[in-house]
Amino acid sequence: MPLRFAILALLAIAPSAWCADTIAVLPLFNISTSIAPDLNWIGESAAETIHETLTSYDLLALSRDDRVEVYRRLGVKPEVLLTRATVVKIGMTLDAGQVVFGDYTIDPPAASGKEPGASMKSHIRIVVHVIDLRKLKEAESFEQDGVLENLSQMEMTLAWQVLHQVSPSTTVSEDMFRRDRPAIRVDAMESYVRGLMLPASSVEQRTKFFTQAARLDDRFSQPNFELGRMLFAKKDYHNAAAWLVRVTRADSHYMEANFQLGICRYYEGDYDAAIRLFRMVGDEVPLNEVFNNLAAALSRKNDASAAAGFQKALEGDEGDPDYWFNYGYALWKLGDYAKAAEQFRAALQRSPNDTEATSFLGRAIRNDPYRPGDQKTDGRERIKTLFEDSAYRQLRAELKK
Repeated sequence: MPLRFAILALLAIAPSAWCADTIAVLPLFNISTSIAPDLNWIGESAAETIHETLTSYDLLALSRDDRVEVYRRLGVKPEVLLTRATVVKIGMTLDAGQVVFGDYTIDPPAASGKEPGASMKSHIRIVVHVIDLRKLKEAESFEQDGVLENLSQMEMTLAWQVLHQVSPSTTVSEDMFRRDRPAIRVDAMESYVRGLMLPASSVEQRTKFFTQAARLDDRFSQPNFELGRMLFAKKDYHNAAAWLVRVTRADSHYMEANFQLGICRYYEGDYDAAIRLFRMVGDEVPLNEVFNNLAAALSRKNDASAAAGFQKALEGDEGDPDYWFNYGYALWKLGDYAKAAEQFRAALQRSPNDTEATSFLGRAIRNDPYRPGDQKTDGRERIKTLFEDSAYRQLRAELKK
């Protein structure tokens, strides 16, 4: 069953309770802000680590962008200590089922130490709370104490504890959880988070911070994805691939990174690599855009199975004219002119100004055969670049309930 039909069926079965719980993770507040205001990034870092963990286990954690927008609408400043009432209000505004929040305290040496690395030896205590908004009930708090240089390990422990609190059915042990999540250098974490905190328009500064984070610790996956995504958006596919290939399996963006990497390989002309990547992603996240791109790579190799792949993408979204065009194009290459013409007509019904579809409709009507290497007709497959997996994640999370 195509994804969109599966979601509609789920809505019909349980219209009042179909959605799996969404979780809002708020930045932790720096209680020691008067002593160490330059360490306010830690609150964002802890929130990012917890959010990344929940998302990587297919839980529906609301994005940082959603939270920033609600803070703006409610007039809440990220650096202000929130009351329980404000936390609940933020969570309800976000339509979240559960909210994660907390604070941290840093001992004075973080601000007074002058010898190299003194601040890394400062003591930090982090406290995290979870409120179940359905029951308006707060769970037990989770705490971590240690030196700042061990921040990564402390955040990972808290993330694992929150994971088991909000999703008790998750059976992964802490040792297994940590196995694929190495401890990251604090300076790399700081650079990454400071990059995240900048507006999207600050491309140069964000690139600088993410690059610094990646170079400080080559085990740190998240900045690799951010750098790859930014270069991919600029259509710098060669350099984007160099970063995307470094995104690790435990990263919540692993599938998206490989989807984009597949597109990079496609535009580099490495269709075999593109096919492998799209197949791998499609096995895990069966989205129309993945099926379409896989079929496009197969088509570039004149593989007859491309037509079936385009048809599969079309069955999942009949409103997209590109899927009709691609299916028609594959049928035309195979010499099935009458059926190809039907698809081109359908594409034009949805996009009347599509001159390329008009041109190929004429070729199909004239039974004009495909000629490999003809620059006017070769390589006209249409690639999809957006990886929209949120609906699939929601469906998968619901089915796990």
